[in-house]
Amino acid sequence: MNVIWRNYFSRLRIRKVPYRYQSSYHPVAPLGSRILTDPAKVFEHNMWDHMQWSKEEEAAARKKVEENSAVRVLLEEQVKYESEASKYWDTFYKIHKNKFFKDRNWLLREFPEILPVGQKTEKKVKELSWNHVKVHAANCFSRMHCPTMPEEKNHDRESPGSSDGQNKAGSDFSNPDSKEHRKGPLKTELFPGSNATFRILEVGCGAGNSVFPILNTLQNTPEFFLYCCDFASGAVELVKSHASYRAAQCCAFVHDVCDDSLPYPFPDGILDVILLVFVLSSIHPDRMQGVVNRLSKLLKPGGMLLFRDYGRYDKTQLRFKRGHCLSENFYVRGDGTRAYFFIKGEVHDMFCKAGLNEKQNLVDRRLQVNRKKKVKMHRVWVQGKFQKPLPFTQNSSKLVFSLFSHG
Repeated sequence: MNVIWRNYFSRLRIRKVPYRYQSSYHPVAPLGSRILTDPAKVFEHNMWDHMQWSKEEEAAARKKVEENSAVRVLLEEQVKYESEASKYWDTFYKIHKNKFFKDRNWLLREFPEILPVGQKTEKKVKELSWNHVKVHAANCFSRMHCPTMPEEKNHDRESPGSSDGQNKAGSDFSNPDSKEHRKGPLKTELFPGSNATFRILEVGCGAGNSVFPILNTLQNTPEFFLYCCDFASGAVELVKSHASYRAAQCCAFVHDVCDDSLPYPFPDGILDVILLVFVLSSIHPDRMQGVVNRLSKLLKPGGMLLFRDYGRYDKTQLRFKRGHCLSENFYVRGDGTRAYFFIKGEVHDMFCKAGLNEKQNLVDRRLQVNRKKKVKMHRVWVQGKFQKPLPFTQNSSKLVFSLFSHG
């Protein structure tokens, strides 16, 4: 009897959750495969993966952080950086346009969950030179785990256009939390992308360095729709004016994720994937949990939130001068934009408190070198994948327990 019920719930789970290309399995080298085995060859490449820190290196990094955080920014200035955050990012994009950051061509390799169910992207995978992928693309859309290894770019700063929002057209959509939305199936005319069966939201899209690699890969996938938002209106305009922007598959809008009262141009519980890549670090630590809680509500059961951001003692943190520290591990740059540096444990706590299940949570340590100047720099990032549980999981467990307890 118990076996029958186990099989029943197993089949039920499979029907509820679409087969998706997932990579919670950790291969031997999950985040790159260029390993430094001979220190004499350190300057032969720009980046080395899976670097182990010596006790001396870690102690030196800790000392450097203690020194550069000894003097804190005055409270009144901290209030200004918080209240005028969008202004600083708008200024950043007015100056740099879309020239500062490189396109994240590693994104689909490291986060294959972005790919829709059953999508035939073998050709695109080959075009992106995924030479390390040993499994045929068709197999990657089964429930098997597929090992992936990314290439990283060498910028000190990723594009954390911290929030997202709603453009002028989006303001005409009704509040997704209203009674009308809770009554039953949504009418297709209520929101953009309502006809899609696979929906992605990128939070903090910046100038589109994730948007366009995704759109170009999935341009022939009619069931796919991408929402992207940023609270810097200049960044959103850069996305919408790009030659590859297609309103039929993408909705770019201005939005501040820190403001819980702002509606999204789509209802809760419809997203398959949320990308939160080098964005959360630009938000004040006291507001991060609220942001993650709100994003969790946007996911459908089984949906994935994909996270990547700065890790503790990354070279960016070590390079800050005294007087730029706002609070513990939180700094302001010279242009007024901010950056926080995470550890794996606090990432776990934050997403799990939002009701998501951890599927991956790891520290990516690399060694970046300047071959011309013979300089070595440690890069540290935290990467995680968190899934929204199925609504029946808890009740199913209680039922199964009840059946077990009654023989």
